Amino acid sequence: MRIGIFTETYTPYISGLVTSEVMLKNALEKLGHEVYVVTANLESFKYEYNEEERILKIPGIPTGIYDSRLTSIYPVKAVNKIRSWKLDVIHSQTEFAIGTFARLLAKQYNIPLVHTYHTLYEDYIHYITKGYFNRSSKKIVEYLTKFYCATTATELIVPTNKIYKLFKEKYKFEKNINIIPTGIEVERFFKENVNLKEVENLRKQLPITKKDFILLFVGRLAEEKNVEFLLESEKKIQQKYPNIKLLIVGDGPDKEKYEEYAKELGIIHNTIFTGKVAWTDMPYYYQLADAFVTASKTETQGLTIIEAMAANTVPVCMKDEAFASMVTEDLDGLFFETKEEYENKIYYLYENKEARGKLDRQARIQAETYSSKYYAERVLEVYIRAIHEKKEENRFGILSKLVKSIKERWK
Repeated sequence: MRIGIFTETYTPYISGLVTSEVMLKNALEKLGHEVYVVTANLESFKYEYNEEERILKIPGIPTGIYDSRLTSIYPVKAVNKIRSWKLDVIHSQTEFAIGTFARLLAKQYNIPLVHTYHTLYEDYIHYITKGYFNRSSKKIVEYLTKFYCATTATELIVPTNKIYKLFKEKYKFEKNINIIPTGIEVERFFKENVNLKEVENLRKQLPITKKDFILLFVGRLAEEKNVEFLLESEKKIQQKYPNIKLLIVGDGPDKEKYEEYAKELGIIHNTIFTGKVAWTDMPYYYQLADAFVTASKTETQGLTIIEAMAANTVPVCMKDEAFASMVTEDLDGLFFETKEEYENKIYYLYENKEARGKLDRQARIQAETYSSKYYAERVLEVYIRAIHEKKEENRFGILSKLVKSIKERWK
């Protein structure tokens, strides 16, 4: 099968979405399929095509929102190249410019379109509205989401039951919805596959001692990730156990604000901000951690949770439906709703090494169910169904034209 993945962001950009896209491409290729990627060029203002990797990068203008760029919705220069690929199916990963381009191509060349909905845009409205017109803006987001996912897509994929319910209950979505939790290359996070010398080198650089108990957060440093919650709780945690450190891995628009806030709280000496970290180095950071923590309530799934579990690191998560599909309370992870609950969960893990060990081991077992091969196989099933639906649609279209023609002749 010849598959086209259309996305706004791809390597070298680092995010959970990019991780899932790279993983899907690799897994599909291992299963014998040809996979092409169409994405925005985040590094230059040129068209670039990597023949060996089958990656086409389209230039765009900076949007001012993180590293994103806005491309043309129909870049003519790219069309002939994409036509030569003779795609069997297009898989869009975005609703914006590249996503619109995917939809136009699918329509023009009669190619089935599968779309994966990754982001709860209603939770990101504040970046644009700055607190004004939130209600009307959310209505616009709802309309556009339904248009992109219902009107133009042959099949829709969502990662969790949380998003499924959003489409079925709130958006009244009538088309097929496939719940497929995003997989990752879990093997790269397994302890036996990580160079422990590199982990020790990293420990010295940060610096972290073997007596330190490390709480790890990995993600974009922005309002929706609720990092302030972790910082405020860290103040109380460090008063009780000074060797419990918070390791924050990632970058984002609020990084400097959080660093200043850590200073105000008096916890900066035990709170480590690493900034952006290379995707290839992430397994080392997970091996440093005793627990993975997140207070975010805006995740569609949270791939960092799976990465942590694969590294035998117990997740401690805000109680949210996105995480509930991956983590089972007291079996392979812990949940909280308030700061007091969160702090007590951390104390429990710190004080009960044996209980933590049981959770860690079970977390690893659970993570193995999110393998990239299993994910790719399930996505392939959706591709095949979309291709079949498109053929049926074409047959019905031909039949309708024939009936219309006969009626015209007998008028």
